[in-house]
Amino acid sequence: MAKIIKHRFFFPHPQERVWEYLTKPELMEQWLMKNDFKPIIGLDFQFRTNPIPGLDFDGIFYCKVLEVVPFSKLSYSWKSGPGDGEITLDSVVVWTLQPADKGTEVFLEHSGFAKKENLNFYNGLNHGWLEKLQKIEQLLNTTAHGTISI
Repeated sequence: MAKIIKHRFFFPHPQERVWEYLTKPELMEQWLMKNDFKPIIGLDFQFRTNPIPGLDFDGIFYCKVLEVVPFSKLSYSWKSGPGDGEITLDSVVVWTLQPADKGTEVFLEHSGFAKKENLNFYNGLNHGWLEKLQKIEQLLNTTAHGTISI
C-alpha cells in the first residue's frame, strides 16, 4: 500500500511571502538544502545534503519541476538512490498555498512511497517536513521583524 505524507500548516504571512521560501534557491537553502532550483516547468534540479548510507542515499535528490502556479501551487519530482544513477525512491512533492484569514494555509503532499525499501525514507520525511515547515515559520517571523535582510 502506498504511503502519502500530508501536512497542513498556517503562516501568518501573505501567500507571496511564503511562496518566496518555496521558490527562491537562496531562501530554500536556509530551511531545506543546497539547490539549483528555479520555478520553471520541466527544469531538472538537485537538492544536495550529506549522504546517508543506511538509507542507500548518496545525498542528492534528483528533481524536475512539474507544475508552477505562482503563489498557489508548486510540484516537483523527488528521486534518490545510492548513487551511480540508481534510483530507489521515485516520489512527488506538491505544495498548495491558499489565502486564509490573516495569513496563508500551506498544504504539503509527498507521495510515492510504495516500495517496502522506502518505508524508512517515508518515516524520516514525515517528521522531517514538519521540522522544515517550522523552520520556514521561524525565518518568516524573523524577517517580518526586520532582524534579517535577504
